[in-house]
Amino acid sequence: MLVSALLTSLGINSGLCVLFFILYSILRKQPINYEVYVPRLLAEGNSKRRSHFNLERLIPSTGWITRAWKLSEEDILSSSGLDAVVFMRVITFSLRVFSFAGIIGVFVLLPVNCKGTQLHEIDFADLSNNSLDVFTISNVNSGSKWLWIHFSAVYVVTIFVCCLLYYEYRYISLKRIAYFYSSKPQPHQFTILVRGIPVSVGSSVSESVESFFTEFHPTTYLSHMVVHRTSKLRSLINEAKTLYKRLLHLQLEPPQQKYRRVGLFGEKVDLVDHYGKRLEDIEQNVRLEQSDLSLADETRAAFVSFKSRYGAAVAFHLQQSINPTQWVTEEAPEPDDVYWPFFSSSFMRRWISKLVVVVACILLTILFLVPVVVVQGLTNLSQLEIWFPFLKSILTITFVSQVITGYLPSLILLLFLKIVPPIMEFLSSIQGYISHSDIEKSACNKVLWFTIWNIFFATVFSGSVLYQVSIFLEPKNIPAKLAVAVPAQFMNVYMPKYETAGKFWPIVHNSMIFSLVLMHAIAIGIFTLKKLSMASTLVFPLPVLTLLFNEYCRKRFLPIFIAYSAEVLIKKDREEANDPAMAEFFDKLVTAYQDPTLMPIQYSANADSLNSPLISSADV
Repeated sequence: MLVSALLTSLGINSGLCVLFFILYSILRKQPINYEVYVPRLLAEGNSKRRSHFNLERLIPSTGWITRAWKLSEEDILSSSGLDAVVFMRVITFSLRVFSFAGIIGVFVLLPVNCKGTQLHEIDFADLSNNSLDVFTISNVNSGSKWLWIHFSAVYVVTIFVCCLLYYEYRYISLKRIAYFYSSKPQPHQFTILVRGIPVSVGSSVSESVESFFTEFHPTTYLSHMVVHRTSKLRSLINEAKTLYKRLLHLQLEPPQQKYRRVGLFGEKVDLVDHYGKRLEDIEQNVRLEQSDLSLADETRAAFVSFKSRYGAAVAFHLQQSINPTQWVTEEAPEPDDVYWPFFSSSFMRRWISKLVVVVACILLTILFLVPVVVVQGLTNLSQLEIWFPFLKSILTITFVSQVITGYLPSLILLLFLKIVPPIMEFLSSIQGYISHSDIEKSACNKVLWFTIWNIFFATVFSGSVLYQVSIFLEPKNIPAKLAVAVPAQFMNVYMPKYETAGKFWPIVHNSMIFSLVLMHAIAIGIFTLKKLSMASTLVFPLPVLTLLFNEYCRKRFLPIFIAYSAEVLIKKDREEANDPAMAEFFDKLVTAYQDPTLMPIQYSANADSLNSPLISSADV
């Protein structure tokens, strides 16, 4: 790709960046968009709609950026939890690494590359028509002493990143423990999930759980809640929710629009009355389904609660049965984090599901090679003329060729990548995970490895990787980074559904370790090709030292993210032993893990009370 193509892409994205900034600044002020931009403030009553017209709404402003950055880490922690803080630190960590590496690359390595003549000398008089290859290490002469600058950069970047990783891992670990000490009692801290429950003839799953834990955990066992198959109930409740939302919208429409024709030749009816009757029928069906649940609808899984955190931890860590596929225990997620729609309690079924998902991910990765190869062709004009000879006359136009080779490749690739996260999240959801957080962590890992293969390896193998530079230099990515980094996508918009207390950080740490080792492998290959064998040899200790550093972090910090220590749990239990509020907490704990679909639902046909919740089993 030529420098001119990159500059064209830069100019297009700069214009889009300004346009999107203006649109966002204006749209966020419109009362009709408050549910999109400040739903949390509306729900908390901290923001009100302003119906009167105000000219200020139509004028772009930048004050929201300044206000957003004034929020401290403690503000985010108190309002949105530790996960939000960790997410913020992931963004700042990434920016620090990118900034440090960028400074070295631009101010140290780039001048060195420009001095080389391996490919050809740079024509500074016609800089825009130079290939980007001349600005890379490919242009440094083989065996040149200047390559030792690149060698030093590999060591410097590795040391810098490892120091940052250690600092962040230690900081977040301490935050995680401090957050645990300061938090109120949570149901998941006292509860475990038990799968593979053996049931004798003539008894139920509930009776088996009661008998087992009363016998083997008599002093700490509190209660249990058996999981049922409720897919039909869930679909009925979702249908009721949809109808209720339609009723809400109808209340806001003019009276004449509430009368519409039902069917092709049907008569006009009052839609409020029509939907209300359908809602009554669905509610009745829900009640019948709830009352008809029998032993046949029980899964061989249950949430088991204990009288102390330590008691739950002991039951979780100990193997409960001689047969390791029975009485299998795992940590319970928060009640709101439980993923009820796909609850597989069978060990074999979960194993098969994981195998199917692995095969599906491999097939998706292979199929994605097609758009990657096509995108590669767009960066090469000669290849493009071979594929599409009828475009030859158009491609001779300088601006058109610059747009096609400089802007379209990254745009097409990013559009294709947009569909990957939802697919990976769906695949993770059928693997038998029982929490939204586990599904999202699994999806993150899948997207990470998918990106590494398709956007790095596949691109390298299918052609030049240099066009990817435009992706990192696109200004339109800057507002996206700012949008997720601004402490306000937490204060104004997001109301956390669950809290993992920073469990996502090890994924970031592992991906950075992999990236460092990959960088070392590439460096060894490049120095070998450049006939600087001494540099290749001296790079070999780096991946070894990096992996040793990672192993130290795994031993020192990772256990804190897997489970809390006995010291922490017992200390917390003792602090709350004489707290009178614990009695009320344990009363609520007994029903904390009841499937929301088994809760009673209610509705109101009275238009005046449509502001009150129709369904108490939210987020099923």
